[in-house]
Amino acid sequence: MGHVHIIRDFYSPQEGFTRTVRIYTPDGYDQAPHHAFPVLFMHDGQNVFAHAESAVFDTWCANHVVESMVGEGRAEPWLIVGIDSGPGRLEEYTPWDEPRGNVRGRGDAYARFVVETLKPYIDNIYRTRQGAEWTAIMGSSLGGLMSLYLGWKYPEVFGRIGALSPSVMWSEYQLFRNWKNHTRRWSRIYLDAGAEEWINPGGVPMPYGEATRDFYFHLKQLGYADHELALVLEPGGLHHERDWQRRLPFAMNWLLG
Repeated sequence: MGHVHIIRDFYSPQEGFTRTVRIYTPDGYDQAPHHAFPVLFMHDGQNVFAHAESAVFDTWCANHVVESMVGEGRAEPWLIVGIDSGPGRLEEYTPWDEPRGNVRGRGDAYARFVVETLKPYIDNIYRTRQGAEWTAIMGSSLGGLMSLYLGWKYPEVFGRIGALSPSVMWSEYQLFRNWKNHTRRWSRIYLDAGAEEWINPGGVPMPYGEATRDFYFHLKQLGYADHELALVLEPGGLHHERDWQRRLPFAMNWLLG
């Protein structure tokens, strides 16, 4: 079994406060001192691992999923870095303002924290494999939006993007308007949602199934090929941690395998 190390006071100079960061090292990390490992960064780190100090012990269970994949020979071991959400999740996972919800976006500062501060720390402390092909980013809902935003803005850093029920309709579909071209970088992008998934928080309609499907076709029109892009629309899928946990094995298999 791997190990989850928790840093509870990791300072983010871009945001001006400390975060909790959870770092999973796979089984065999300490026994292979000359081996470099690919890295997956995940938002909402408090919900990522099956661990006694997670928000809920069996939310995403990403460590168990990777261990199962490795045990069955479907993937190599990955480091996983879970980044806990901070004091204002809506704002920090929002790259742009959302006037309909009175949300002021601070997502760019969070993105710079991940790229400029956290990733260099992980690369310095742990034996990581360099390059976008070996660096992944994943999240759900607004965390899915932030994963896509990071992959679009920093394609030289993140080549693998996992977006489960991503809020691509946020800020009047701003991501569609910004993502205008194929990045011409090595890419693997996984998108999913419930086929009819839909919520209406605070009077802001969020048609996840429809919008995720539309974003998939938007990327196809930009030239992303089938080997670069996957879409899963789950019948009956809801906007809930249990649904993301259920789809995570397929998502990680496609994204990391």
